[in-house]
Amino acid sequence: MRFLPTEEQTDFARAVRALLAAADVPAAVRAWSAGDFAPGRTVWRRLAAAGLFAPAAPEAYGGAGPLPVELAAAMVEVGRAGMPGPVVETASAAVLLSRLEGGPGGEAAARFVPRLVAGGEAASLLLPGGGPYALDADAAEHCFAVDAAGRLHAYGGPHPAGVAAVLRSADPARRPARLAPGGGEVLAAGPGVLAAARAAGDWARLLTAAQCLGVGEALLERTARYARQRTQFGMPIGAFQAVKHRLADTLLALEFARPLVWAAALSLDAAEVAAAKLAAGGAAYGAALTALQVHGAIGYTEELDLSLWLRKARPLRDAWGTPRECRAVVAGSWPHARRGTPAT
Repeated sequence: MRFLPTEEQTDFARAVRALLAAADVPAAVRAWSAGDFAPGRTVWRRLAAAGLFAPAAPEAYGGAGPLPVELAAAMVEVGRAGMPGPVVETASAAVLLSRLEGGPGGEAAARFVPRLVAGGEAASLLLPGGGPYALDADAAEHCFAVDAAGRLHAYGGPHPAGVAAVLRSADPARRPARLAPGGGEVLAAGPGVLAAARAAGDWARLLTAAQCLGVGEALLERTARYARQRTQFGMPIGAFQAVKHRLADTLLALEFARPLVWAAALSLDAAEVAAAKLAAGGAAYGAALTALQVHGAIGYTEELDLSLWLRKARPLRDAWGTPRECRAVVAGSWPHARRGTPAT
């Protein structure tokens, strides 16, 4: 079976890629790391105007979806460009709130989703089992949190008042925040909220997998280019077998992950999403290791843009599902696991 995007899906991804290529994203990443969100938010608004978040929400709220394949294709380009900010979290928050339509959270959906889709506001997101920190909660206008009892809390304002502390990350452009316990406005509660949270969590994991794919491709592209330019003993280092094999292994890992990401976007099955995240996260991290080895010590340097992607690979691999957590979901989906009998 072959997974090929339609012409419309390809055009959408190409438009996002062109928009990001025309923006100075590395400068926005460095500013974001220093706490200056203005350059990144400028790019953010352009992306939203181009329809980046539209596939996450139904038409009733200004969206065009739900269209997970289209959004995953765009997220590959977001990862390729190294875009900072809670892009995955904002799209997933739109999914969460949209799922509450018709229930006790319907008013919240109408209140928040159109503004998230239009790009005027960003959101961070905390879900049960999704990790203890809210990404970039100090930069977002809203932070939505679902607790284990099924209550949906909203922290609002120019900078959410519930942020207790912003922590350091391996990627300076990722700003994990700890929220103050309690507080926030309770928008809805009940089993419907937990069901919506599970759906939003699957979207977040899928979109992070797509971002990993883009980060890995960006690292491989830069590393292959460097291997063609850097010479040693009078020849490009890319001519050496050891370098060729390392680059080929990286390419194979990314190509193996790609169909898993598209298959997961088509089905949104939890096990397929976990498999895609596992493969794409591992491929991106492997691409980072290859890039670092081929570039040598200059790969570490702040001045080289490569470091912006190098630092993203591992945090993205572990975001919205560590490799261990994803393996557990995949293993739990096997028939013998569901029956509780040992595999033969």
